[in-house]
Amino acid sequence: MCIRLRRNAFGKEELVIVKKETLSKDFTKGNVAKQLFWFALPFMASNALQVLYSTIDMIIVGKYVGTAGLSAVSQSSLILNFATMVCLGFSNGGQILVAQALGAGKRKEMSEIIGTLFSLILIIALIMSAGILTARTWIMEIMNIPTESYGMAMNYLVICGAGLIFTAGYNMVSAVLRGMGDSKRPFLFIGIASAVNLILDILFTGILGWGVAGAAWATIIGQAVSFLFSLYFLYQNREAFGFDFRLESFRIKKKYSKMIVELGTPMAIQAGCINLSMLYVNSMVNNVGVVASATFGVGVRIDDIINKISLGIQHAAMPMIGQNIAAGEQKRTRKVVWYTWLFSGVFTVCFMAIYLGCGKELFMMFSDDVQVHEMSDIFIKAILWMFPAMAIMRGSNAFVQGIGNARLSMVLSLLDGVVLRIGLSWAFGIALNWGFFGFVLGYGLAPYGCAIPGLIYFLSGKWQQRKVLAEDI
Repeated sequence: MCIRLRRNAFGKEELVIVKKETLSKDFTKGNVAKQLFWFALPFMASNALQVLYSTIDMIIVGKYVGTAGLSAVSQSSLILNFATMVCLGFSNGGQILVAQALGAGKRKEMSEIIGTLFSLILIIALIMSAGILTARTWIMEIMNIPTESYGMAMNYLVICGAGLIFTAGYNMVSAVLRGMGDSKRPFLFIGIASAVNLILDILFTGILGWGVAGAAWATIIGQAVSFLFSLYFLYQNREAFGFDFRLESFRIKKKYSKMIVELGTPMAIQAGCINLSMLYVNSMVNNVGVVASATFGVGVRIDDIINKISLGIQHAAMPMIGQNIAAGEQKRTRKVVWYTWLFSGVFTVCFMAIYLGCGKELFMMFSDDVQVHEMSDIFIKAILWMFPAMAIMRGSNAFVQGIGNARLSMVLSLLDGVVLRIGLSWAFGIALNWGFFGFVLGYGLAPYGCAIPGLIYFLSGKWQQRKVLAEDI
């Protein structure tokens, strides 16, 4: 609320109370189920569009370039996803601080957190981009990229790696808006990027015949347009956003940068470890041949659809949990977690039914290679074991991250991403000599190492004695 001087219908000036426009939303009151449902829908749609980015690349590349092109895009995407998810981990750390600051009513501090996060993420993105470009040859060699795909994979990696700042920038803006309770604008921003990407993909890869490089240019230009538009929109609405965009406001505050790093490091490690383990599993799969490589790449992309869309529920739950735990609303916090499990469980069951009913047809959307279609049966039988764990993780991960328990998040990320994902894939695929089926099965069972301990922690109630993070903001 604010008081302003206005002229009435009779030409006289009078003081009126005007409700101040804001992009933030209070989740400490109201119906939890309805709030979570409507708040999650735009995030689910946004994540679906993000998956559409890479899916469009692979479908068009599969049609115009072939199996080798599919393998190239899937291999390079794993590396790029690693860098992107590391940046996203720190963005999510900032999101938790924004949500808890908002829940505690500390708006001035929230503005300082936003400024610190903006500068910190852009610096991290530049470092990651430089690292990818510098070590690109070494990365390609360690991944055992099939000879048929090597040159195309290198082109995709270099082009998208150079534009990583745009990808990280969009995710950073979206994380801040999520923390403030705004899910509609991120959907708008990614919608613009997806439209640009689709048009350019068809133009560059299909019409102009640029191959895999064309898909890379389409992706990075789409992300650049999305990021720049989001900055323009927020600047035009800076009063409602709560950040003035002055140069001095981007100064990194030591207090908040330390908190962002402490919260973001476990999330970055979790994302990084999962992607590193994917690189390791992918390297073992590559030894089987280019068809196995393409099948694994397509399968992971299809699974990414369900995982990313259901991740929208987790993205919605995190700021709701953060606001309520900071406001001392433990009962509402529990409700958020239970409804997260309910919604993600229903969604997962529906997708598993689709996968069982027409899984091979999904693979046929990406590739015309009959060998890939035949091998898809093996992938589907192994990967289905993963989905119950992912449904549990949506609630448990949202809770652990939302309350700011960085230490537990770190332990769970290492258990999932390193110990189990790599260990089980090696044990089933190589030690037991189950081959491609074993690699995929180990990859799919690993998330239980994160899901089950997180579930036990929530049900134990030990978290109720933790110091609320907002007290230190």
